Amino acid sequence: MDHNARIAASWEANAGNWIATIDHAEIESRNLVTNEAILQAVVSAGVKSVLDIGCGEGWLTRAMQEAGMNAFGVDAVPALIENAIHKGGAHYAVATFRELGEGKLYLPVKTAAAVINFALLDELDSAFVLQRIHLLVQPNAKIFIQTLHPLTMAMQGDYISGWKEGSWNGLKRDFTMPYEWYFRTLADWTTLFHASRLKLDKILEPLHPATKVPASIIFQLEC
Repeated sequence: MDHNARIAASWEANAGNWIATIDHAEIESRNLVTNEAILQAVVSAGVKSVLDIGCGEGWLTRAMQEAGMNAFGVDAVPALIENAIHKGGAHYAVATFRELGEGKLYLPVKTAAAVINFALLDELDSAFVLQRIHLLVQPNAKIFIQTLHPLTMAMQGDYISGWKEGSWNGLKRDFTMPYEWYFRTLADWTTLFHASRLKLDKILEPLHPATKVPASIIFQLEC
């Protein structure tokens, strides 16, 4: 089983645990920093329509709708999308990154923005969807990507792009099947953006209120 298949299998096996984790607000960094950070980044851009790629159980899609945006969510895990539809109505669809990039999902409109929140986990399919994202959105659309801050890896070990050991450690529920995920240095993120014809407009570094260390990094780009 390749990396991408392992990631998909893990999320399918842990969909119920993830839904419960989000529903009960069990991840401190999300509660204190990163949820509000990504929402405010999108709100501040003043966009009216957003495609939420890798939306999970759909909390961000719903939050953007509550903020007055026309938001639509897409995820590869059917159980997560079923839960999203149950909570928020028919504003969601099942599709992998590769299916999105290949145009296999019908989208009723092209949006003014796309957001990818902690969902770029694979190497090749993550690159593929970014390189094809201009096909999913309007010309000059805004792209928002929130991910682990590269400084986090630099503090833990070698600062080299590549596959890293993952775990579900620190979460309260009985998660199984941890997977490796693909880490990129800041330089390699910018190289990928350039190869994807995306202009980097802004970098945000939301700080944890107690540690004063970045809880994430948010890239704001333009097609």
